[in-house]
Amino acid sequence: MKLMFLGPPGAGKGTQARIIAEKLGIAHISTGDMLREQVKNGTALGLKAKEYMDAGQYVPDGVIIDMVKERVNKPDAREGFILDGFPRTAAQAETLDGFASLDAVINIGVPDEMLIDRICGRRVCTDCGATYHESMLHDKEKCPVCSGSMYVRDDDKEETVRTRINVYKEKTQPLIDYYAKKGILHEIDGTGTIDEIADKVMAAIEALK
Repeated sequence: MKLMFLGPPGAGKGTQARIIAEKLGIAHISTGDMLREQVKNGTALGLKAKEYMDAGQYVPDGVIIDMVKERVNKPDAREGFILDGFPRTAAQAETLDGFASLDAVINIGVPDEMLIDRICGRRVCTDCGATYHESMLHDKEKCPVCSGSMYVRDDDKEETVRTRINVYKEKTQPLIDYYAKKGILHEIDGTGTIDEIADKVMAAIEALK
């Protein structure tokens, strides 16, 4: 099964994509994770992408499309995959249709203020990459997994978050319309616990079989 998860920054689509991919035994393909790996490694692509990411803007289509096209052709994606973070525009969706046909698009919706609270409270470990909301941490500076230092990503600061949400709305509404017209869009209420949201997503996917 070939799926794509949609949702604004902080909707939890990455978390849900990981959970559902594991349940279904298919690949989780996160363009955000792939880009952050490039940034971390200081590659030419990573340095270029970081300028856009830090400003809350999207990385140019050509860079992302080449990366996704290569990834969906790897052996672990042959039985199916969940795309997380791509496509983000109708133009990208049309390009995707040329090399991978989706079975369904899951759109996770969450109110803006809840998104801002979720993202701005997010802390990431510099050593192991574990991510927690500050409300779950006894010590906001220390990772509960490996005792590494916790930090706030540049693109998780409030001004950047609001920009990201606005850019998402502006760019993504045509994408939502595109998949709605194709009849493969499924709307999911993204409020509730992680497990509750996962149950809603699985119910929508099971209904497709």
